[in-house]
Amino acid sequence: MNISYNWLKRYIDTDLSAEEIAKILTDIGLEVEGFERIETIRGGLQGVVVAEVKSCAEHPDSDHLHITTVDVGSGEPLQIVCGAPNCRAGLKVLCATVGAVLYPDGGEEEFKIKRSKIRGVESLGMLCAEDELGIGTAHDGIMELPAGAPVGMTAREYLHIEDDYLIEIGLTPNRVDAASHIGVARDLAAYLRSRGENVRVKLPDVSAFSADNHDFEVAIRVERPEAAPRYAGVTVTGCRIGPSPEWMQNCLRAAGIHPKNNLVDITNFVLFELGQPLHAFDARKIEGREVVVRTCAEGTPFVTLDGVERRLTDRDLMICSAERPMCIAGVYGGLDSGIGDDTTDVFIESAYFNPVWVRKTAKRFGLNTDASFRFERGIDPNMQVYAAKRAALLMKELAGGTIASDITDVYPEPIGDFVFDISFTRIDALIGKHIPEETVRTILDALEVRVLSEKEGVLTVAVPPYRVDVQREADLIEDILRIYGYNNVEIPARVRSTLSYAPRPDRNRLMNLAADFLTANGFTEIMSNSLTRGAYYEGLESYPAARCVRILNPLSADLNVMRQTLLFNMLEAVALNANRRNGDLKLYEFGNCYYYDADRRTDENPLAAYSEQYRLAVAVTGIASPASWNARPEAASFFTLRAVAEKLLRRFGVDIYALQTEPLRSDLFAEGLSMKLNGKELLQIGVVDARVRRRMEVKQDVFFLEMNFEALVKATRKMKITAEELSKFPEVKRDLALLVDRNVTFTALRDVAMATERKLLKSVSLFDVYEGDKLPAGKKSYALSFVLEDKTRTLDEKTIERVMANLTAQFERQCGAQVRA
Repeated sequence: MNISYNWLKRYIDTDLSAEEIAKILTDIGLEVEGFERIETIRGGLQGVVVAEVKSCAEHPDSDHLHITTVDVGSGEPLQIVCGAPNCRAGLKVLCATVGAVLYPDGGEEEFKIKRSKIRGVESLGMLCAEDELGIGTAHDGIMELPAGAPVGMTAREYLHIEDDYLIEIGLTPNRVDAASHIGVARDLAAYLRSRGENVRVKLPDVSAFSADNHDFEVAIRVERPEAAPRYAGVTVTGCRIGPSPEWMQNCLRAAGIHPKNNLVDITNFVLFELGQPLHAFDARKIEGREVVVRTCAEGTPFVTLDGVERRLTDRDLMICSAERPMCIAGVYGGLDSGIGDDTTDVFIESAYFNPVWVRKTAKRFGLNTDASFRFERGIDPNMQVYAAKRAALLMKELAGGTIASDITDVYPEPIGDFVFDISFTRIDALIGKHIPEETVRTILDALEVRVLSEKEGVLTVAVPPYRVDVQREADLIEDILRIYGYNNVEIPARVRSTLSYAPRPDRNRLMNLAADFLTANGFTEIMSNSLTRGAYYEGLESYPAARCVRILNPLSADLNVMRQTLLFNMLEAVALNANRRNGDLKLYEFGNCYYYDADRRTDENPLAAYSEQYRLAVAVTGIASPASWNARPEAASFFTLRAVAEKLLRRFGVDIYALQTEPLRSDLFAEGLSMKLNGKELLQIGVVDARVRRRMEVKQDVFFLEMNFEALVKATRKMKITAEELSKFPEVKRDLALLVDRNVTFTALRDVAMATERKLLKSVSLFDVYEGDKLPAGKKSYALSFVLEDKTRTLDEKTIERVMANLTAQFERQCGAQVRA
């Protein structure tokens, strides 16, 4: 939002500089993001002064040049050669002295005045025409000033040239009340009044408004009052299209608007002045002289101002004539109903539209206009009639129009003030500092908040409806603090706090541990939207579309359900990176997933059908280990991801051998495993099915893991990570090759070993698997490594052989294993 310093000062009497105002605005919550000086005349006419031609003689070597002596008020007259036909003694002129820089015709190219010789005669300046100064277009002679013009006065002072300053404010979505010069002036006045200055906002006077005749009455009918709570209009006839005056054009340029013509410029001027969007219709194009505020049939074609034909829905509010739609209410005008070069009669629309209706329509059509920006956030519902009067009077003044009707105002249910209670005790508690009651009352008055009643330190207040963001006590306290000044709340010398105990296990702490572990192993965290596309779940059995939590009023078809899995968000991230030549990825994400189960819904508890689960997703794709001078690149695989998963589980004290692992049957995975802990599924891991990848336009293999992080958190409640002293006695390692049936798993062999030797066997690991034609049919070879340790003595060979013999015997008896030589 751009605010012009000169424009702002029309509505508030203050001697503050633009820099001081910018600082104040930032202090009261209207953060200034940009500050720029704008020269009304490029160069500011520095070095140009009022002068008097004392003498004027013909140049001896020219038939059109003159040699003049000019008094510039500096003592000694200057000799200047001038070629203007109207140059003569006694003339008051504007003289550019040596060193002055001019921008003729207001262009970019500069012209510097230098000491020079013109046909042998020295010239110490230039007597200027309008176009040479950049203040006009005349070039038929030097600019003649009145005889009373004071010699020596700067041209800047004489012509009353004031530079402007552009203050760019970063508006937050809740502060639409400040999206105008009056709105900013209102906040600035509140700040100054709270400091004891008697400052009020000066609204433009519209008391002169009255209908000149009733020759062009336009009836208004509102069929959807819930979408248009207030609709006002007035007709102005006999207007003459032309350029708007220079002062208005300067104001609009400062606001970032290109001037078009006087009628259109007036509606834009009022918008940035008052914050009230207006729309001007060519009144002759309103069939039946009736404006109907309604919706149209689904699929009705409508051509907007940009020439694009759009198909309307039955939820798009339209401004129509008796026969056809003319404008998308609060969003965009129509091609055949607006102001044209031949317009003479104008119908001015000034309305308050429902913010939700405007926002949905704007999103639906992908339109974002200055009007929709304000309507979406909620404008002042009491400004419509005033704004219509202001625009009508400006059209009468600047376009020679005649007000041809009274204002018609359809406002069946007026919007009242926001009424609630606020206590002085609560103010002090939330701000953290005692603010005197008198100061609070002064600030409330400055904010135009009325105190309706008071009882035992509690005020019942009425907040004007243009402050759409102040509807409860905490909101008003924030406003009080904003005007009081955040910088006036001292930082305390000590902090008082209450000791709090985090729940055990602490999910946030465990989440940070997992994030630190994954990041340290080269993974990058992503964060994605929990809203996703419902089409992803169509036809899935793992996550059926019927279980999606659907959004009642989605912004788009791409964000119409809550996600059931983190997989699709992950694949979107992979596709985004792979399409930009960044296909080697290690990613992880924490996030909630949401589910709907209609069978759990009851009349007593309709929310029982909804549930959510906190999950962790991890994915690898592309190259897992890049090439180096001594190693080849290693592609990511299922085992790359499984190794990470097992290390992560070990980090939380989970015995990975206690996990029940079984093949995963899912339409999301081509191959995968499901790992359960204590009978409950902890995670799924596998390679993403090619059909799923193709839907997401991912060409490379993606290995994906999704963990029920809440289940992991609960599991850690019974797990403890303890430390013990290192043994003084050495470990002993023995290897054993076993021939077993193909259906025998390493887990089964490990369980047998640990049950057989509970005291000395420290660990069992698998370091080789062989299957081939050299083995009997249906057999495979496992190479196991056993680590033995006695913490009280050094193991001797006899003990070691006894333990290995017992293990071999149990493998043969329980698993049908044979020891390979």
